[in-house]
Amino acid sequence: MGSGGFRVGLVLVGSLVVLSLIPTLHEPNEMVDPAASRHLPPASRLLEVRLTSGEPLLATGIEVRGDTVEIERPRGQRRTVPKAAVTNLQDGRIDDYRTFPLGTDNLGRDVWSRIIIGARVSLIIGLVAMLLALVLGTTLGAVAALSGPTVDALLMRLVDAYLAFPQLFLIIGLAAIFQPSTWMVILLLGATSWMPVCRMARAEIRGLQHREFVQASRGLGQTGFLILWRHLLPNALTPLIVEASLLVGDMILAEAALSYFGLGVQPPTPSWGNMISEGRASLGLAWWISAFPGIALALTVIGFNLLGDSLRDRLDPQHGEADP
Repeated sequence: MGSGGFRVGLVLVGSLVVLSLIPTLHEPNEMVDPAASRHLPPASRLLEVRLTSGEPLLATGIEVRGDTVEIERPRGQRRTVPKAAVTNLQDGRIDDYRTFPLGTDNLGRDVWSRIIIGARVSLIIGLVAMLLALVLGTTLGAVAALSGPTVDALLMRLVDAYLAFPQLFLIIGLAAIFQPSTWMVILLLGATSWMPVCRMARAEIRGLQHREFVQASRGLGQTGFLILWRHLLPNALTPLIVEASLLVGDMILAEAALSYFGLGVQPPTPSWGNMISEGRASLGLAWWISAFPGIALALTVIGFNLLGDSLRDRLDPQHGEADP
């Protein structure tokens, strides 16, 4: 993977971070005038008519006729209200607008704002679950590498047993047992993704513990924990960093799959997975409800995979030379 792949991956991952930090245009669960705002196409911009009753109305235009205001509504609807009932009417016009860059969903909620919140949710779940898997896998890998053959064999057979089950099916099965929530998703993803990290950490530490600097540390009387903390783990970080960057994309994709099946992040909290699920019933009528979060999800996973592959080539020159 050349420098071009690294740049593309960095741009895509950086875009996700920026997207998660920018403010939303509207509250993600706000439903303003649902009768008029449902299934609005991308780039919709409507007038917001405010009434004394507190009821906001969305309109494509207004026409003042004497003491009344005729409100032109989306889909050809019309409504006439007294002029005195419109609180934001000035000089026969209304200057308040509602903009929906990516349209609205089945309930009239802004898709763009929900994608931003979904980016925050995905990034938090991906990073925290990755850290959990990294800590758990590295710890067990170090224990297997530094313990005797009996403990090593038991831990490796445990890893083999976990890897015998398809990860997604294992996650779905566990998620169906426990009550779905954001933190439960993080725990499930971290607890079912540590096995490759464990194998990698074990292999790296086993290869390092016979190196000269480790033997010298033992000769100086350093304890096993200090040798592990000061020498073995820092020198084993290169492949673990690469695995961590790839894990984040996998975690985000797995969370989206769980949310799609209703076993992940629960509504009304927006998640790319549950947004795609909510829009599948109206793909022919409002394709953008599922399409835009799907595009965001695909670009994010591609970005982390490109970044991970490029980091592997940069941090592990021998692997880069082996690639065709």
